[in-house]
Amino acid sequence: MTDYGRPLSFGVSLDPSAGAWVETRRLARAADDSGLDYLAVQDHPYQPGHLDTWTLITHLSAATDRISFLTDVADLQLRPPVMLAKAAASLSVITDGRIQLGVGGGGIPDAIASMGGPARRGQDMVAFTEESLGLLRAALSGGVVRLHSEYHAVGGYRAGPVPPKPVELWLGAQKPRMLAVAGRLADGWISPLNIYVPPQEVPSRQRIIDEAVADAGRDPRTLRRVYNVIGVIGDHMDGPGLVGDVRRWADTLAEWAVELGFDTFVFWPAADPEQQLALFAAEVVPAVRERVGALRSGR
Repeated sequence: MTDYGRPLSFGVSLDPSAGAWVETRRLARAADDSGLDYLAVQDHPYQPGHLDTWTLITHLSAATDRISFLTDVADLQLRPPVMLAKAAASLSVITDGRIQLGVGGGGIPDAIASMGGPARRGQDMVAFTEESLGLLRAALSGGVVRLHSEYHAVGGYRAGPVPPKPVELWLGAQKPRMLAVAGRLADGWISPLNIYVPPQEVPSRQRIIDEAVADAGRDPRTLRRVYNVIGVIGDHMDGPGLVGDVRRWADTLAEWAVELGFDTFVFWPAADPEQQLALFAAEVVPAVRERVGALRSGR
């Protein structure tokens, strides 16, 4: 059992397709009204049918009032960390702190190269990501940022503005070296979709993170653990990932919270996003909170 005891939070992933932006904005407003915590947007700029993630988040932040936004995850090889920090800090100021940064080292090297990126792989990508996290944190804190290395040449950038609330850095990772970077340096871990990192594979990854956390002298309870969950809510439904009625969803997510250690669930609806969002927010989320509360209190 791995329950870090953190408060639960919930979000929904938004479709960045250019042809669906009107529906995406409507879904964002519905999520804002529903009480969910996060709107998540994937970042694959080399997809010709996708809108730019940061442009879409900026637009949607003006169309919503309360809900926070999460890049899930921003590609660091195509978004230089100091510039990404500037963008995140700027939007945080404009939205009164409704921005968190999920980042990743860049998982599709050939596609990154097609846009002029360096397409790093293996240890090269891990070392680049580790340095990038340090630059992001320094730039988000304000002051003068300097780093001259194989991967970065930042010669005295005077960082700012400083966000009104901390912009946390959550690292998307699934392999051991990147998971260890998350444990050493990030504010949280973002797991890939449950169809790519299924529940039975999560404990081994949590152990790698926690070992790195311990080696760095950090408290494992301070790290957010985010699970991207694709599926369909409803009886007699078909689809990828988690499929079943509200009770099955509530029981499963509660189990994944107290047994696998996740505190944040981002729902990727595999069918009828608006109807699925309504079920998730109105029925699944409160049931998960109730079940986890009961399990944690021993009831």
